[in-house]
Amino acid sequence: MKAIDVKLEELVSFTEGYLSLQGRRLVIHDIHAFAQFRKDLIDMVGSKQARRIITRFGYFWGQADAAAMKRVYRWDNIDELIKAGPRLQALQGATKSAIKSLSIDTGSGKFEMEIIWHDSGEAHEHNIEFGKTDYPACWLLSGYASGYSSFCMGKNVYFIERECTAKGDRVCYAVGKDIDSWDKDVVKDLQFFQSDDIEGKILNLTRELKEKNFELAIQRKKLDLLNPVRKPFFIEVHSEPFKKVIDLAGRIAPFDSSVLITGETGVGKEVIAKYIHQLSPRAESSFIAVNCGALPESLVESELFGHKAGAFTGAVQSRIGLFEQAEKGTIFLDEIGDISTGIQIKILRALQEKEILRIGENKPRKIDVRIIAATNRNLEKAIADGNFRDDLYYRLCVIEIHIPPLRERKEDILPLARFFVKKFAKRLKIAHLRLDASCAKYLLDYQWPGNIRELENSIERAAVLCKDGLILPENFPPYIIGTASYKLFENPLSVPLARLEQEHIKNVLDLVGGSKSRAADILGISPATLWRKLKSYSCQ
Repeated sequence: MKAIDVKLEELVSFTEGYLSLQGRRLVIHDIHAFAQFRKDLIDMVGSKQARRIITRFGYFWGQADAAAMKRVYRWDNIDELIKAGPRLQALQGATKSAIKSLSIDTGSGKFEMEIIWHDSGEAHEHNIEFGKTDYPACWLLSGYASGYSSFCMGKNVYFIERECTAKGDRVCYAVGKDIDSWDKDVVKDLQFFQSDDIEGKILNLTRELKEKNFELAIQRKKLDLLNPVRKPFFIEVHSEPFKKVIDLAGRIAPFDSSVLITGETGVGKEVIAKYIHQLSPRAESSFIAVNCGALPESLVESELFGHKAGAFTGAVQSRIGLFEQAEKGTIFLDEIGDISTGIQIKILRALQEKEILRIGENKPRKIDVRIIAATNRNLEKAIADGNFRDDLYYRLCVIEIHIPPLRERKEDILPLARFFVKKFAKRLKIAHLRLDASCAKYLLDYQWPGNIRELENSIERAAVLCKDGLILPENFPPYIIGTASYKLFENPLSVPLARLEQEHIKNVLDLVGGSKSRAADILGISPATLWRKLKSYSCQ
């Protein structure tokens, strides 16, 4: 799991009168009301004590969020877990964070991080109430960053704000270090962070400022003029291998060169072919997709190239083929490795001479079509075995795009899953359909042998089976959940029955987001029995 994959709507459940973050109750506060509270607090107890209270508030909040992140997700590394803190601050509307530098040594416990807070709501509201000050005012943000990082590191980490827009600086800038790395001259600042634990009241302030920087907007317009906008891909692409695929597709799209797309079944070969077509000068004309493997051998030639009336029994009228239907557009020949050598010759002619011959006719017809082919087979082996023509292969494979399987680009799994959730919410008319955050680790752990097609089908199944529009792990096929849940039991002969029971109960609790009443129902025991078992496991 990477920090960029954290989505607020998957963490927070919204029901009337009750908001919760994976079982932790939240309350939405208006930032202007909090600014008034801040002013009253400073007026009543003084700036120093007010800073202590607000910093401690942020510290508790940060620790609670860190505890949730460690419990809900399985992170790629400690760096991604730390980055999730600023990500949550942005999602919750507190500020837009940019990590300038991050260095972590888990062995020695050394921690150093530089962070910039753009459009800090805290600094903005402080200026509204007090005007320009001579001290940094992002006390809550500093407390949050300190509490979050301390929880993750298992060691006290403190963030000190060096620059702040409340004092007229361009941005808010803070430095965080572990306690052992700070110089003695900051001891006076550390008193504001003293805290006991994360139990107590955790309040979530969420209202993201949407004011736009006019100068930045002008700069973006200039960049847009220098760099023409390319049609975006239909999902966020996070993995480097697939980013390269998208980039290559975009670079070759303006040219009519033939393309061969390779990859396992279900990786999205047709999607890439359509993307190339949409970016090409042929985008306004037809995109014709043909599954060569699904066409009966007796009909392949007629389907692709058409026929003249009377050319064979049943041909009562002339019919144009798919190549002609794609005129001035693109024809996508999927599973090209499944066609016979006789049809291969005719496709080769279409590529070389830009013409086709209908069945029953003697005069060739000129065509203006771009050909994109795809296969999940090893065509070089097929050539060696005498099943595929090498001249056709080299004509098709002017440019090859290989799409890696989903298991090799796990960073794209969650964006794809979210895309399919939105798709099926619309198709199945399920209002507010969403993934629960607890689904992420199972989706990321599963290997997806059927690739994107299997993921799409699994999301559709989960959408149909879920309740109240919330997709939980239990709504997915058992083999997907089992991959992540029962790795401990690869050798059941070595596991005592009590251990099996304990792990099974913990897994069920994970699947239902920690709800003990739902877990008890699934396990077929009373809530009291479940409570006693958890107490005996010291898991309560």
